[in-house]
Amino acid sequence: MKKRIFVAREVFGEVLDFLAGHFEVTANQEDKVLSGEELARILADKEGALTTLTERIDEDLLSRCPKLKAVCNIAVGYNNIDLTACNARGVMATNTPGVLDDTAADFAWALILATARRLNEAEAYVRQGQWDKWKLKQFLGLDVHHATLGIVGLGRIGQVVARRAAGFEMEVIYHDVRRAAPEIEAACRARYVTKEELFGKADIVTIHVPYSRETHHLIGAPEIAFMKKSAILIHAARGGVVDDDALVEALRRGAIAGAGLDVFEGEPALHPGFLELKNVVLSPHIASSSEKTRFKMAMMAAENLSAALSTGDPPNLLNPEVKAR
Repeated sequence: MKKRIFVAREVFGEVLDFLAGHFEVTANQEDKVLSGEELARILADKEGALTTLTERIDEDLLSRCPKLKAVCNIAVGYNNIDLTACNARGVMATNTPGVLDDTAADFAWALILATARRLNEAEAYVRQGQWDKWKLKQFLGLDVHHATLGIVGLGRIGQVVARRAAGFEMEVIYHDVRRAAPEIEAACRARYVTKEELFGKADIVTIHVPYSRETHHLIGAPEIAFMKKSAILIHAARGGVVDDDALVEALRRGAIAGAGLDVFEGEPALHPGFLELKNVVLSPHIASSSEKTRFKMAMMAAENLSAALSTGDPPNLLNPEVKAR
């Protein structure tokens, strides 16, 4: 008899066809965001789950799903999954690293350019019929070429963002918990600096770190206070890395020139202050959202699930302790 799995959010038909060849599949193609209670009830008799960042996998849920053996996230981030609880219950957890690096980096650059050149303000101005003449000082923005780009987190996506900066002849500086290898610094033309120097020197600060207890509010009022008044902050990593209250206050006061944001604390809810501000570009967590990349992510997660429940050795295992046991 085929093992039973649940696909927690809408996926591509080809992904469902692949899974149906291996499993008895129940799928939430209506794309309803399930409550913890609903998810636990559905997973009670399932061996595997294909999840997204909207499904919380914790001890409370796992205690009610004794047959569950694998949870495979359609995402690089996995802060929705309690790995400690998974280890205790013998549940394998996987993610989808690498496949979205270029697409996410492209979107970071979209936010950089839109924010630096005030594209959202200018577009709204035209759409509202306010454009009646050319003006020398209209929507003055920040030059990206020859500017200093500060990257917080020189991981896979941060490195791609850094390499893109060569086309704009930028100076690239970065900060991370560990300094990158010399060959990575050379390929990225990036120089390691302290956190304080990065925020004080960069014209554009872009964030590329995962969310965890250690990175919660990694960027808050003290860091923003170091920034130039003409600088902009770009955030397409994970909500919670930036203190949204502090950022809204800084943008209101004009302490920095602007921000481009794809992620928020408590999303899809967001700080109402962002909606009142013109100097912020907002998008709904779509940095990886090209058709090709999102398909690859979903298929990689499906392949992880197939391997987990057939061989016990999925390629992107986050908690190898379970396999060792």
